[in-house]
Amino acid sequence: MASYGGGIVCVFIVLCVAVPSLATVYNVGESSGWTVGVDYTNWTSGKTFMVGDSLVFNYGSGHTVDEVSGSDYNTCTVGNSIKTDNSGTTTLLLNTAGTHYYICGVIGHCGSGMKLAVTVADGGVTAAPSESPPPTTTALPPPVTFTAPPGSVLPQPSKSVTLSPFVAVVTAWVAFFKFVIL
Repeated sequence: MASYGGGIVCVFIVLCVAVPSLATVYNVGESSGWTVGVDYTNWTSGKTFMVGDSLVFNYGSGHTVDEVSGSDYNTCTVGNSIKTDNSGTTTLLLNTAGTHYYICGVIGHCGSGMKLAVTVADGGVTAAPSESPPPTTTALPPPVTFTAPPGSVLPQPSKSVTLSPFVAVVTAWVAFFKFVIL
């Protein structure tokens, strides 16, 4: 019986670890990247940006990613950036709701279309600022299923309780130590 309990615990641990990240990573401009000649207003249409999502700007030398105010975005004013980067790959965590504005700080590039406005919805999530890029996987893993032995009665899930992934992981570890280690 202990091995059956251990098997359930292992399945439970796998389910808890397989909880996917709810954040989405957006590659700005898709395969074109961050460059002159891309319609970034069209690129944002149909996308819903949420707190916790990330923008990845991929670009060649001679470009920058500057976060700017709404007025600097509208007038393509360079030199007043809130943040700037010219590393070639810039990953920005969208950690606050509202509209965020980005331009290329090279004179003339913003006027040629290198500007992006992203409206971020709160969604009830607060993301902590981070310097490291988030995971790039956004697809959900296939569902994990198992079959109970004949004659077993499995409890039915409650429709009124939501179990947080953290509680699930802690519960799995307690069960693991109780049934497998002891």
